[in-house]
Amino acid sequence: MKKVSFFQSIHLKFVLVYVLLILIAMQIIGVYFSRQLENQFIENFQNSITDRMNLLSYSIEEAIAKIRDDEDPILEVEVSGILRGYSGGDILEVRVIDINKRIIGTSETDNQNVVGQITTDKDILQSMAFDVVQKAIYRDGDTGNRIWKIVQPIRIDGEVRGAIYLKADIESVFDQLQEINDIFANATVIALSISVILGILLAQAISRPITDMRRQALAMAKGNFSRKVKVYGLDEIGQLALTFNNLTKRLQEAQATTEGERRKLASVLAYMTDGVIATDRRGRIILINESAIGLLNVSRETALSQQITTLLGIEEKYTFEDLINEQESVILDYSTPHKPYILRANFSVIQKDSGIVNGLIAVLHDITEQEKIEMERREFVANVSHELRTPLTSMRSYLEALSDGAWKDEEIAPRFLEVTQTETERMIRLVNDLLQLSKMDSKDYRFQKEIVDFTIFFNRIIDRFDIIKEQHVTFTRELPSKTIFVEIDEDKMTQVLDNVISNALKYSPEGGNITFRLEEGSDEIQISVSDEGVGIPKDQINKIFDRFYRVDKARSRKFGGTGLGLAIAKEMVEAHGGKIWAESKDEVGTTIFITLPYEHTDEDDWA
Repeated sequence: MKKVSFFQSIHLKFVLVYVLLILIAMQIIGVYFSRQLENQFIENFQNSITDRMNLLSYSIEEAIAKIRDDEDPILEVEVSGILRGYSGGDILEVRVIDINKRIIGTSETDNQNVVGQITTDKDILQSMAFDVVQKAIYRDGDTGNRIWKIVQPIRIDGEVRGAIYLKADIESVFDQLQEINDIFANATVIALSISVILGILLAQAISRPITDMRRQALAMAKGNFSRKVKVYGLDEIGQLALTFNNLTKRLQEAQATTEGERRKLASVLAYMTDGVIATDRRGRIILINESAIGLLNVSRETALSQQITTLLGIEEKYTFEDLINEQESVILDYSTPHKPYILRANFSVIQKDSGIVNGLIAVLHDITEQEKIEMERREFVANVSHELRTPLTSMRSYLEALSDGAWKDEEIAPRFLEVTQTETERMIRLVNDLLQLSKMDSKDYRFQKEIVDFTIFFNRIIDRFDIIKEQHVTFTRELPSKTIFVEIDEDKMTQVLDNVISNALKYSPEGGNITFRLEEGSDEIQISVSDEGVGIPKDQINKIFDRFYRVDKARSRKFGGTGLGLAIAKEMVEAHGGKIWAESKDEVGTTIFITLPYEHTDEDDWA
């Protein structure tokens, strides 16, 4: 987060606002105080002058109204004597004007030459003419001082008989006001200085917990919930700090809970065998677990932020909106000609309470084995149906022929009965092989294993086939002369070797050779049976151990095979912990190899 500069900080703003408020308040108070003080000073000054003016007016009116005889002084002299007491101080000059507008006296001793002159002052003339008191403040042109001028009519018996003109120096009042204003200004500066200091201290007191909370918020943004905001008091900011600390604690608990749930979810997703993919509301992938990465064979970097339809390879068939509305599973077939690979995708919508779609969750499941089992089941049912239908159809035809009278023919009837018996035996072998496979598939199937000398055991089986063989085929034995003890189920291993040797005899040509080998290894023995038949194509060599598989179906049926012999042999060999496989060359022959677990022992151990 960007650091707040000093000029943008709440600290400076608070101090400025505080100082401005104090300044405005003091200015308002100062203006009001100065105005009221000025009015009061001027009013007091004027009242003082007016009182003296009224006293003077009384004396002048008596002097003018006095009836004079020869012994009384003339009016001008008496007026001059009265005015002499009004000179000096704030009063600059007092003049008395008679009814004829003639100046009959002045208090200014240096200006007595104006006595007897006619006044032209318009304020004096208006006051006498309209019987009103004229007042005015003006500036002296010479000194620049403010002068207060008052003109008051002289009334005798209700008749205007003259006027008194007075000039007073009111500048001293304004000088006093200026001194007071200077004092107030100085007091304002001092008060503002103190206010600034107090404002800074107050701002620090308020901004300090806010700054602490800001630092804590930054620490919380980085995941650190261990810090606590210091509580400086129990005021509103203190309560806010307490609430903030409580919020920090709750967030820490919520984060711990969320982190625990996230780890559980991550663990669940990581160990799920099913693939899980989550998208945002636009269909872009925001989460994919390891199972989905493995199932789709992609990297996490490639998958994230990619469209889900593109990742699944279904953009030509589906849009993201189609997947949101899809109720059924979507089958994803990634099979190749050499390897089947099928996934099933189920989609679930992430939806808010308001109904707004927030995304989509896709669960992928590998159903390749299920599909393979299902396909094998269908193929198995079809093969069993076919294998049973063929002999049954043949038997039905021969039995119908016999019922229609063929049983009376001594040549045809035995042949028909022989075919019917052969087909019956073939079905019995098929059913027995199916029962044998069913037992092998059962979990509770048990072997009756015992220690046998495999050299003698193998020779005994070969001897039996050597006696009962019908075609001219030579048996070649490459077996060790010493004893090799192996733990096997003798009946089951006899069935395995019977199936292998029977196949070798079936497909060996007249005059051919079958070679039997037994080799001893470090921890296993290897049995092999090689014929000189037509061989097995390379593309089919690995399929001959599948159930009902025949390389040449027509020829196999000719020899009476069910297609289950090698499948049973494989099940039994693997149940013994061994392996069975085939190697073949066209027109050269086929060799079946079998390995069985083996532990070296001395013959004396069994004595």
